[in-house]
Amino acid sequence: MSKLRIVFMGTPDFAVAILDSLITNNYEVVGVITAPDKPAGRGRKLHESAVKVYAKKKGLTLLQPTNLKQEEFLNQLSALKADLQIVVAFRMLPREVWQMPALGTFNLHASLLPQYRGAAPINWAIINGETETGVTTFFIDDKIDTGEILLQEKTTIDKDDTAGVLHDKLMYLGADLVVETVKRIESKDIAPSKQQDDNTLKEAYKIHKDTCEIDWSQPLKNIYDKIRGLSPYPTSWTTLYNGEDELFLKIYTATMEVAEHNLKIGSLFFDKSQIKVAVNGGFISLLEIQLPGKRKMATKDVLNGLKLKNEAYVA
Repeated sequence: MSKLRIVFMGTPDFAVAILDSLITNNYEVVGVITAPDKPAGRGRKLHESAVKVYAKKKGLTLLQPTNLKQEEFLNQLSALKADLQIVVAFRMLPREVWQMPALGTFNLHASLLPQYRGAAPINWAIINGETETGVTTFFIDDKIDTGEILLQEKTTIDKDDTAGVLHDKLMYLGADLVVETVKRIESKDIAPSKQQDDNTLKEAYKIHKDTCEIDWSQPLKNIYDKIRGLSPYPTSWTTLYNGEDELFLKIYTATMEVAEHNLKIGSLFFDKSQIKVAVNGGFISLLEIQLPGKRKMATKDVLNGLKLKNEAYVA
């Protein structure tokens, strides 16, 4: 029996772990498709995707199309003669791409579909206070994250998990699930099932800068979940008013304290080591923050150089 020929499509670190798992399990990855190099940083130097770096290291055939419908790319993809295509954190594929291999094209999504379809399932699961999530493999169709489900695996979201911590949990869980999905497709021991739609589905919309602003009038846990759901990226933020100065403040790490008080929402309490914010239901302690033009720092280190006034507040 000839080896299954696999084309892998992905871009970020999350996808690298899955690609590496396929290689480690001796699957024949005949081609890797990733995003074109993009300028990044202050020098605007071209930046290679994490998947490209890995593929070059392993000597894998690499394609970086700008247009997935371009005839040249479609011919190159067809020439790879893939039996199966696997997509992890890439982009929406046109029909002529996902229909190409005989065994189809499946995607790994970092949620328990049909919940949290969209671009940011890890962030939104934490922001919404979920205690459970998982990973799903599914066949791609014409819409986003709606195809027939192949396999799923669940995991818990611990109360202090950040998006970064959950990202890594799901990355390793997803690597195992992809390998298991390939095995089951190869042995014809899999039964795809249609996704069920209802009115309780939660979306995982793309996150923008405005999404990341903290509304300090929200309940304590909502604020805490939002901070950890956006950490370390893209990061929650607020405006700190310190006398006549207005400072854009990113918040990476915080803790919450349940307490009754009659203090003004957004008012600050600080000493040499911490900043506490009064909110509905208690206090949020800011542990790691970043000021404009500075690096991320422990709050106690920031306070050494930042003179907060007694009337300082966030809003």
